[in-house]
Amino acid sequence: MTVIAMLSVAPVVEGSMASEVAKAVAALDDFDVSYETNPMGTVVEADDVDTLLAAVAAAHKAVDGDRVSTFLKIDDKRTRTQRASEKVDRVEAELGRAARRER
Repeated sequence: MTVIAMLSVAPVVEGSMASEVAKAVAALDDFDVSYETNPMGTVVEADDVDTLLAAVAAAHKAVDGDRVSTFLKIDDKRTRTQRASEKVDRVEAELGRAARRER
């Protein structure tokens, strides 16, 4: 089984959140997960939901602040193993091109 999630952790502050977001991303390194950060969050992959949730909890706790906002969306595919990249590959196959465009 594979669990794929979209994670966004950020302090509720004025100005740049980059240093605190970096702490959340760095916290994922202590777990057996793979991840890729993009402008809107971090896609995290784990072999099971318990590992994923432990990594997410560590990321949330790594951010300093009086108030921390965490968004988590989980895709728990229980019938087979699927990587996040496969999901993108399928969309790109349907499009017949890369699923991105530069302006």
